[in-house]
Amino acid sequence: MTLAFSFFMTEAILLFSPHGSPNKGFPHKAKGRVHWILQGLCVSCAALGLAAISYNKHLNGKAHFASWHGLLGLLTVCVVALQSLAAVPLIYHSLAKGWSLAKLKRYHAASGLVTYLLGSVSLLLGLCSAWFTASIGGYAWYLSALCPAVSALVVMNQVSSAYMAKKRLQS
Repeated sequence: MTLAFSFFMTEAILLFSPHGSPNKGFPHKAKGRVHWILQGLCVSCAALGLAAISYNKHLNGKAHFASWHGLLGLLTVCVVALQSLAAVPLIYHSLAKGWSLAKLKRYHAASGLVTYLLGSVSLLLGLCSAWFTASIGGYAWYLSALCPAVSALVVMNQVSSAYMAKKRLQS
């Protein structure tokens, strides 16, 4: 799950950043395909992580989705899968009759940002679990919590400056 949200999803979003992406010379269409592949890996890792967690809980006789982290994590995995399905018309635009590609991209960016923030909050809630706080303490815990928080701020800045601010100026 951490690999899905901390790496694949973050890289898939930051792929379009003009500031730090290693492939900023790629055409936009190629970036879209790499984004699609990374998001597919994110959904796959999230689904496998959810299956492994559920199986482990079943083996140990523990309650499923009994914490805020578990509930929000389940919601996040479902939203990620839904967001990925909703992105299909961006690749096959003929599926979205009556919608402009620009409007679809804006909605995808906004809902993707909400999805990413759900994943970040779920990660932060996981850091507050009894197991994690018993394993990691002191400054290491704060550093661990800083990583998803800073990543969320960077992604929020990138998405809002790329899509949301541009539309406000055009209106």
